[in-house]
Amino acid sequence: MKDFPYSESKDTRSGFGAGLHELGKTNPNVVALCADLIGSLKMDAFVKDFPERFFQVGIAEANMMGLAAGLTIGGKIPFTGTFANFSTGRVYDQIRQSIAYSGKNVKICASHAGLTLGEDGATHQILEDIGLMKMLPHMCVINPCDYNQTKAATLAIADYEGPVYLRFGRPVVPNFTPADQPFEIGKGIVLNEGADVSIFATGHLVWKAILAGKLLADKGINAEIINIHTIKPLDARLILESARKTRCVVTAEEHQMNGGLGDSIAQLLAREEPLPLEMVAVNDSFGESGTPDQLMEKYGLNETAIVAAVEKVMARKAK
Repeated sequence: MKDFPYSESKDTRSGFGAGLHELGKTNPNVVALCADLIGSLKMDAFVKDFPERFFQVGIAEANMMGLAAGLTIGGKIPFTGTFANFSTGRVYDQIRQSIAYSGKNVKICASHAGLTLGEDGATHQILEDIGLMKMLPHMCVINPCDYNQTKAATLAIADYEGPVYLRFGRPVVPNFTPADQPFEIGKGIVLNEGADVSIFATGHLVWKAILAGKLLADKGINAEIINIHTIKPLDARLILESARKTRCVVTAEEHQMNGGLGDSIAQLLAREEPLPLEMVAVNDSFGESGTPDQLMEKYGLNETAIVAAVEKVMARKAK
């Protein structure tokens, strides 16, 4: 099992803020909109240096999506910013009708996703957002794993023509991907080559998959660990290549089991290569208030749960 050292932990939302500020310097067409959450979305630097390209819409998220759609008609590249719950569930009709339907070049940037929002509780811990967004035609869905990758993804989506949903979070997490690693939309990253089981993880669960890989190595299990940062378009070639080698699959994500990464991979395998699969995800439940670590443990979104899923799926593998 490869070693993945890291020197510091950072929140992924700060990676978004850093990427947006850099875009402000290099791309005059990039504009930003926020629904009264500048500090939470780490948009402060962009607002300070490019005030003429920033629009504070207040607590009016539906209006923000309509404004963003309109700005694209004049050649602008709007980045909207608010919590993931408000970026998707609250404004689904506006995204569907005004952005996705006509393929508008809007970048929907969503912080505070998943259980790791913590003490804010179930009303804010959206666990359905990936499913909502990936079901929309034309929509690209990206869920990076750390600060560096979130910054790189923010830069990359400015060059992508079409609507994008970029999901990130509030808690500090290990920052382990190289700062200069290119971000290729739709291309997964092999973190560790293995022959016994394929673990496909996304977002905060990528680091948990790495920790699980070390525990599995101590048990003599060589796991192939792949970071699937783009949920849609899915890297079908890489997923099938790995699954055909190991003959069993585990997926890991901070999202509902229904509609997330595991759901997409299950559909792919059902069509192309039926194989045993186990999902580490929230099983048809809302969240609750608690610390991020408490919630991730209670809902089975950690390295221990991934190890258990691997042992279960390997027992189902055809001999």
